[in-house]
Amino acid sequence: MTYLVLIASVLVGIIIVYGLKPGNKTVQLLLSFSGAYLLAISILHLLPEVYAVYNKTIGVFILLGLLLQLILDFFSKGAEHGHIHVQNSSIFPWALFISLCIHAFMEGIPLAHNLHHEHLLWAIVVHKIPIAIILGTFFVKSTISKKYAILFLLAFALMSPLGSFFGENSAFLIRYKSEIMAIIIGIFLHISTIILFESSKDHKFNLLKFTAILIGMGVAFLA
Repeated sequence: MTYLVLIASVLVGIIIVYGLKPGNKTVQLLLSFSGAYLLAISILHLLPEVYAVYNKTIGVFILLGLLLQLILDFFSKGAEHGHIHVQNSSIFPWALFISLCIHAFMEGIPLAHNLHHEHLLWAIVVHKIPIAIILGTFFVKSTISKKYAILFLLAFALMSPLGSFFGENSAFLIRYKSEIMAIIIGIFLHISTIILFESSKDHKFNLLKFTAILIGMGVAFLA
């Protein structure tokens, strides 16, 4: 069921892009909601879990997650938190695609052993839908054929399930599950705070985005 939900989250993003063709404001509202939800889930559920088991190096791995996402941002150009750049629409964006795949694969690893499995799963789902929309939007604007675009989007959809599969069956990943969860928390903290900081561009108050942020935090709190 976990695998199906993860794949479905990307498929929903693809359907939204090719079916509804959402505007930039809609995507930004989705990002604001997902950023608030990710931040609240990380603080309310994931952080208490990793610190419940005594490990004095957990904080180091959270910082490593932040640094890792900074590196991935360099290649993805910030697609994880709403940026999309089409410089040459005839060339496939391998750096963007590979960095997003690495990001998605790592998110799936701790799912098999996380005490708050449902919280983490839905955090990933909420986060993956706008990413799929952003990636799909790139393909819509590019000259890459729809067949290849959908093929690559489906490959991206399989990354988190693959991460979950290896997290469940790899002895190495099972042994260091707490450290990996800490890295994922660092990644979530980086992405969510960037989204929320950028949601108030030029420090202007936006009621719709603020409402989306409140709803995202409220849903995470009620969960």
